[in-house]
Amino acid sequence: MPSEKLSFKGHSGVELAALWDKPDGPILATAIFAHCFTCSKDILAAKRISQRLASTGIAVLRFDFTGLGQSGGAFADTDFSSTVDDLLQAASHMEGLGFPVSLLVGHSLGGAAVLKVAGQISSVKAVASIGAPANPAHVAANFDSQIEQIKSQGSAEVSLAGRGFTITNEFLEDIATAQILPAVANMKKALLVLHSPLDQTVSINNAAEIFIAAKHPKSFITLDSANHLLSRPEDAHYAADVIASWAARYLDLPKPAAPIGAPEGIVRVSEADPAGFRQDVSAGPKHHVTADEPISYGGTDAGFTPYQLLSAGLGACTSMTIRMYARRKKWPLAHVSVDITHDKIHATDCEHCETTPGRIDQFRRVITLEGDLDATQRQRLMAIADKCPVHRTLEGKIEIVTYEAAPHGNV
Repeated sequence: MPSEKLSFKGHSGVELAALWDKPDGPILATAIFAHCFTCSKDILAAKRISQRLASTGIAVLRFDFTGLGQSGGAFADTDFSSTVDDLLQAASHMEGLGFPVSLLVGHSLGGAAVLKVAGQISSVKAVASIGAPANPAHVAANFDSQIEQIKSQGSAEVSLAGRGFTITNEFLEDIATAQILPAVANMKKALLVLHSPLDQTVSINNAAEIFIAAKHPKSFITLDSANHLLSRPEDAHYAADVIASWAARYLDLPKPAAPIGAPEGIVRVSEADPAGFRQDVSAGPKHHVTADEPISYGGTDAGFTPYQLLSAGLGACTSMTIRMYARRKKWPLAHVSVDITHDKIHATDCEHCETTPGRIDQFRRVITLEGDLDATQRQRLMAIADKCPVHRTLEGKIEIVTYEAAPHGNV
């Protein structure tokens, strides 16, 4: 999925650097992702979640707040209020481009910021917070030992995640007076709270305060063993999957038309994790599954393997064919299930094969027929299984024609 570089003016007029993660197909909705305290738009959680949402048709703007990442300005001149103002500027910029923001996603202090600002953006319909503090003053715990120095001297250099940042007394005063929970109670947007019970940076008690303050519709999802930064790919992908599924209920996403000449749509396989093997498999605008490889093969075991998908096609077609025949005959078939296993075997071990010596693919199919069927009916249904179209395709001559798509921006 393409990421386009953008920039816009922040609260103080300096340029803020942004990335616009867009779907391969139509843009069904627009979201903004607000990163964590002293992080950037390029932190792995922000990148993974934004690109995962883009794979579902939700374009995401992620940007560096003033004084962070590639954005202009000085961090020492910022506070929580300026973070909120930067978000307002981002939403205004996207609306000016013709993409009003309907979803806000915030991580950690960015989560607190989206909760604070959501009620001020009329186009926003849904808000998701990840590991967010119920009170922005919580971030002061990151430099608790230097607070007295900051108050007495007006500012101090603190070390956060191995980097130095200047924290001012004005910053402390701003986060001390920022009120999140009243904004949550009055924002009148659908809310999803995601938090890990093992989060050692922002305790899960914060999630409880946010959830209690919010009005319905509201939902809570536990991130189980995830850490605060969602540094494991599977945790970030899970959060993104949940957000995408949940948001679809409230964003009223339009359904794109099937491609011309393909009445059932195109099956598109798009890489979801360039560092691993996870793939998004979409059949037209309505259906989606995940493909992956086991952990032992370098994947994350988040979905079907390619051969399992192939086996699923054979098994589903077999079951449907049997059911269609039994229904037409009005036979008492109560239930049918099909177990498929795939293996590579030596051609000499194949009882029914006419092929050259070597190893061949074998799909072993075990069909269970339930119901008050007599022996003749069972025998006929087993024979009908071999008439399944996918079965015939796999045993027939197959031609695969491959073309390279034109690069993005070319025709």
